Order: sequence, then structure tokens, then C-alpha cells
Amino acid sequence: MSETEHVPLSAPEAAAALNATDSNGTEALNATAKFVATPEGTALAYGSLVVMALLPIFFGALRSVTCSKSKELGGNDYGSGFGNSSDAPETITGRDAARFPIIASCTLFGLYLFFKVFSQEYINLLLSVYFFVLGVLALSHTMSPLMSRIFPESFPNKQYQLLFTQGSGETKEEIVNYEFDTKTLVCLLISSVVGFWYLLKKHWIANNLFGLAFALNGVELLHLNNVSTGCILLGGLFIYDVFWVFGTNVMVTVAKSFEAPIKLVFPQDLLEKGLGASNFAMLGLGDIVIPGIFIALLLRFDVSLKKNSRTYFYSSFLAYIFGLGLTIFVMHTFKHAQVWGQGSWRHPGVSFPVLIRPPVHFQPALLYLVPACVGFPVLVALLKGELMEMFR
Repeated sequence: MSETEHVPLSAPEAAAALNATDSNGTEALNATAKFVATPEGTALAYGSLVVMALLPIFFGALRSVTCSKSKELGGNDYGSGFGNSSDAPETITGRDAARFPIIASCTLFGLYLFFKVFSQEYINLLLSVYFFVLGVLALSHTMSPLMSRIFPESFPNKQYQLLFTQGSGETKEEIVNYEFDTKTLVCLLISSVVGFWYLLKKHWIANNLFGLAFALNGVELLHLNNVSTGCILLGGLFIYDVFWVFGTNVMVTVAKSFEAPIKLVFPQDLLEKGLGASNFAMLGLGDIVIPGIFIALLLRFDVSLKKNSRTYFYSSFLAYIFGLGLTIFVMHTFKHAQVWGQGSWRHPGVSFPVLIRPPVHFQPALLYLVPACVGFPVLVALLKGELMEMFR
């Protein structure tokens, strides 16, 4: 999770600021006016991020139960045309959980090297197109249950199938087999409008729509096979998050270079500047999806007990709220892990510090979320005498 404190300069403004120094480069510049968020703006930004984080976890967990039942029955309860294998839940095993932090570390470091070697502009252009496609599909899948309820029964809902095969006769092999209907096409059309909005403007609202869709789909479709696997995954990513934030500048470099809807953002200067605000508090999707799939697992565990109770789900959900609140408190109070700002960032080829970027404060949210989301339900299970049953 991170927050900004200054308004960033555009490239021409930054160049003008650099050219304003004398030939010896001895004058330190304040290249941007400092923005100080009001208490109201800060509270609105943090509160909005918390609400946006809770929505995909809550509804994604509920949909994961429906998705799990649908898989057992071999069908799709949504009636949305998304009855394809690609929309079936992906089960994470203990081995997958143990390898995930290593794979994530390699991916993160690979992106770091890419941004160091290649032009940031072209990489982000490629990523924008890639996430445009993924975002449209994710948002369509998120909207499909709602659309199924909105459209009247008399709506002419025709069925379609997109089929690509390779070979012929007995060697014929399916490459793509995608079934959809008219309602699905409407969802795709609406999602495409949001996608082009994001692609052209990179507006924070479009970013959040895609981010919420990614998070909800992740919680819904990524299933942990048991609580032990969840503990392994969360424990490994706990170490991953702390190491890459506090131990190196890799995550910071990637985070400030990576332009993609992999985070939720909300402006702290919304009250002053309206929808054109530009000073954001941010929360990464990993800080939502990773605890979210564990919370969804506990909801399915509650359902499996057949006690008409949601004790473990609600305890873990409240634990997430507590952990996220603690993250915000620590970051806002101690301003820890400030990654760039006045006197700390140097422009390539310039020997004096110049402030041309907003200082950003990062906190590894999993540092607080993992102990809370694991500890609270385990404590409840211990008090209820169901600890062995939970880990079985």
C-alpha cells in the first residue's frame, strides 16, 4: 500500500526545471509545489480504499461457494454464457503455494530488469494493450450474473459458439471452444467502453473498475485446497512482501514504473480538484486477492460444516479490516519506506538532487494482513475445539 504527497511534473515541466539551473548545477531545485492532503481528503481516500478492498473479497467469497457447487454439479449457475473451462476454479495445492513466492520473486525481478534495460514507455504500451484484453474479459465475467437478473425473460437470448480446431478426422483437436450468448455480448460491449476509456485516458475510475474485476475474479476462481495450503501461501508471501519492500528497491522501482490496473487508487485531493485529482493513495491487488482467497476458503469451510453458521468467514473478514486499518495507521503515522523525494532522487546525468517526482510511502500490507487473517480464525477454532477439523 502506498500514498503520494506531491504533484508529479510532466516531462516538459521537468525538463524546464532542469534547464533552470546554472551550468555548475549548484542550485537545488524545488521542482514541484508541495501538496498537503487535508484530513477530510485523507480520510475519504483511505475509507474508499477500504470499502473497495472489502467488496471483491465479500462478493468474491460468496461467488466462490456458488462456483464450487457449480463445479460439483458440472454446470454454471450464472446462465451467462461463461460456462467454459477457462472460468472453472483453479485449485492451488500445497506444492503450488510453496513455489508461488519464488515464482512471484522471479517475475518481479524480471520486470525490474526489463524496466532498467528497455524503454518504460514501450513496455507500458504493451502492458496497456495486454491488460485491456484481460480487463474487458474480467469485467464482463464480473457483470454477467447481474446482467442475467436485469434482462427480462422475454429477452431474445441467442446462443453462440466460437470454435477453433486443428487437424481433421481422428486427429482433430480443439484449440478454442468458447460458448456465449447475447447477454455476454452486451457485457463485452460495456466492458469494452470502459477498456477504451482506460486505454486512452488512464483515468483512475476506469483503473478501479478493472482492478475490482480482477480482484473479484481472483477471489472467486482461485481456490485453496485446504487451510494448511493457505497458511503456506500466506506465510511465503508475507516474507516475499517484507523482503522486496524493505530489503531492496526492486518492488518500489517496479511499482512506480508499472502502468497497469493492478492496484486500486483513490485521490486524496478529490475534494479540491474533483475527478481530475492526481494525488493518490494506492492499494495493490495482491493485498486483496491473497487474503481474499483464504477468506473465501474459510467461507467454504463454514458451508461444509453444515451448521448454518459463518463464524470463520466473519472472523477472518473482520481480521482483514483490522489488518488493513493497521497498515493505513502505520503508513500514515510513521511515513515508513519513503522511496523518493526531495534530496533523495537524482536525474540521470545530473549531479545534484532535484525533486521532480512525488515522494511515495510504501507499506507491505501483508506484514499486517497475514498474521491477522490467519491468527483470528485459528484462535476461534482453538476456542471452539475445531482446530484439528479445520486443518484436516
